[in-house]
Amino acid sequence: MSAGLVIFLHGVGSRGASFAPLLAQWGTDLPTIALAAPDAPFTFDLAPDGRQWFSIKGVTEANRTERIVAARQAFDDTLQSCISEAGFENRLDRVVLVGFSQGSIMALDAAVSGRWPVAGVAAFSGRLASPPSHAPSTGTRILLIHGDADPIMPVREAHKAARTLTTIGMTVTCDILPGVGHTLTASGVTRAREFIRTLLLPGSLVS
Repeated sequence: MSAGLVIFLHGVGSRGASFAPLLAQWGTDLPTIALAAPDAPFTFDLAPDGRQWFSIKGVTEANRTERIVAARQAFDDTLQSCISEAGFENRLDRVVLVGFSQGSIMALDAAVSGRWPVAGVAAFSGRLASPPSHAPSTGTRILLIHGDADPIMPVREAHKAARTLTTIGMTVTCDILPGVGHTLTASGVTRAREFIRTLLLPGSLVS
């Protein structure tokens, strides 16, 4: 039985396969951790080869939240499938979600809504776009990783999310990467890996 499960949640227009290099790397770095990178359930509006967690066509500050709420069931079904397949149905405290961009939006929503009391969420280049519920998963540790040169998701979204999550009682770390845009970097990936080690493999040595 694996010591934990990490589920990667891709950005809009991408697919789970975009994480293949990272899965290969972490498969070596974290050999006792199961890894999954599902495709989002919906076809991307702007390209049939891509996938999306919710539509960004015509999205505004006013309607984004309702789109996230509408996407919850399909997102939950996708997560449940990964968790069941890996045998972690009764071990959510051994599960970590790693999201990028829209994947981060959905991962943070899963935690603040209280639907998925997982061990942690590592959110790259995301935002907290849904209002926190009255029963957030306060035991879930949050790591926000964001470039201060992100032209797609401004870095202020990370600061805003950190303030809100802290206010509702969640434990949050916010790492701002100088000069980084809307992308994954080696330093950010290393930070996320060590976050996962801390949560799932606290006795392991940092390499």
